[in-house]
Amino acid sequence: MSDTGPASSAIDFRIDPIGAARQRTNPTVLCRMRTGWAVMGNTQHLPGYCVLLHDGAADQLTELPRAERVTFMHDMVLLGEAVEKACRAADPAFARINYEVLGNLWPHLHGHIHARYHWEPDHLRIGPVYLYGPDRDAPEHQLSARHDTLRNAIAMALREILTQ
Repeated sequence: MSDTGPASSAIDFRIDPIGAARQRTNPTVLCRMRTGWAVMGNTQHLPGYCVLLHDGAADQLTELPRAERVTFMHDMVLLGEAVEKACRAADPAFARINYEVLGNLWPHLHGHIHARYHWEPDHLRIGPVYLYGPDRDAPEHQLSARHDTLRNAIAMALREILTQ
């Protein structure tokens, strides 16, 4: 069965974000990069949160050949640069970008790009994002149409960066 024909069904991006990206049905996709897919995070408690999803079977960086590891990390840095550009323009309280490659919850290689802001509470701003706890996933922080302006700005910045 073809994944582009009428008999195919859309893959749920919340269950298989990479399969849905390949099928072009993942609404969080910003851009296809050399090693994977740049996507907006499902939660936007810190506006601009993005993820680079490796488009392959690797669980961790060391499973990739060294050259591909470097390329993955380079893609992450480029996505971070785009997030920084868009978030700095959108919010004067933008502070920095934090990068994480964890893989503890989802055993598939992916990298988190977190925009950080001066308006964050002091006790949370100086630590890792997971210290926010379950508040990160509160309904009011879920990715929605209200994030389209920032999403479009990040996608545009990323496309510009990738053409340089």
